[in-house]
Amino acid sequence: MKDTTRREFLKTAAIGAAALSVSSASYAEQRTRAMQEPAAGNVHNHQARSPVGQSPAISTVLRTPEERFADLPQFAYTPRYTAVGGLRIAHIDEGPRDAAPVLLMHGEPTWSFLYRRMIPVFLAAGCRVVVPDLVGFGRSDKPAGEADYSYLNHVLWMTAWMERNNLRRITLFCQDWGSLIGLRMAAETPERFDRIILANGGLPTGATPMPFAFTVWRAFARYSPWFPVGRIVKAGCVHELGPAEVAAYNAPFPSAEYLVAARLFPGFVPTAPDDPERQNNERAWDVFRRWDKPFLTLFSDRDPITRGGARIWQQLVPGAQGQPHRIIRDAGHFLQEDKGPEVAQAVVAFMRATPPEAG
Repeated sequence: MKDTTRREFLKTAAIGAAALSVSSASYAEQRTRAMQEPAAGNVHNHQARSPVGQSPAISTVLRTPEERFADLPQFAYTPRYTAVGGLRIAHIDEGPRDAAPVLLMHGEPTWSFLYRRMIPVFLAAGCRVVVPDLVGFGRSDKPAGEADYSYLNHVLWMTAWMERNNLRRITLFCQDWGSLIGLRMAAETPERFDRIILANGGLPTGATPMPFAFTVWRAFARYSPWFPVGRIVKAGCVHELGPAEVAAYNAPFPSAEYLVAARLFPGFVPTAPDDPERQNNERAWDVFRRWDKPFLTLFSDRDPITRGGARIWQQLVPGAQGQPHRIIRDAGHFLQEDKGPEVAQAVVAFMRATPPEAG
């Protein structure tokens, strides 16, 4: 493939990746089951259980060697680990332990490294900052089988992780797949959340067709023999990423076998009325139509698919009424890269302007 063709294809893929803008008792039982599973051992391959009732056991789990994460630019934070459903989920946890946490949720195909430009702003403001790596990404374990992954599994894994770490009074910042998962976490456990900031993301139900660019991205992710994560992230930014930053996005994926989650995620976005997660997302929307806690949108101006996606949240969520919603200028899909400090400062200002109600 010629270099010019590769660049255009990556740009289309990055644009398609941005196309994300448009609970029951059994769920609670599954979440409890996830939290009761044994911890993962310090081995490359091991038997683990899926959090979903009758799903197959996770037979092979890949763990990215730690040396892959040496000398990361601007990201010298100590990883912490939590055992959930036989998997080891990584996160960083910085700042005062008694402070209310700012929970930063990344999407696909990134990892917590995406937030390195925002974390210092929160720490300077006295915040506690918690940034997990989704299962299949970053330092977190990576089930090797395609059948091990689903949208629901990720919601269950990350909800169990949140409960294991007893996170409460949360300020959620979520983008891309961080919103599809994080908004479900908030809808299922609203008592744990004080406020939400949504950026370049959403909670699709499959009721509205996705743009053609997303179809291209989904096919590319699923079938292309070539899946250069760092270059995909670079193509989704307005400002240039250097070689060390591109390498950092490639770091979690030493070989193709580690890319299962990154390749499958686009296929989990609800795009049709019969999608298995449509009802769960519609139930989440029912929660947000009654959500009266502070809710802010920070979308960027150069993410052509999610542009305009903030309006539905501003119109339908009671807690979004009268808030200082902003368009982040000169930023692409990965606005954390393009305008990280500016975005973090807007979040800090929002937090200070919306103290939680007493009692």
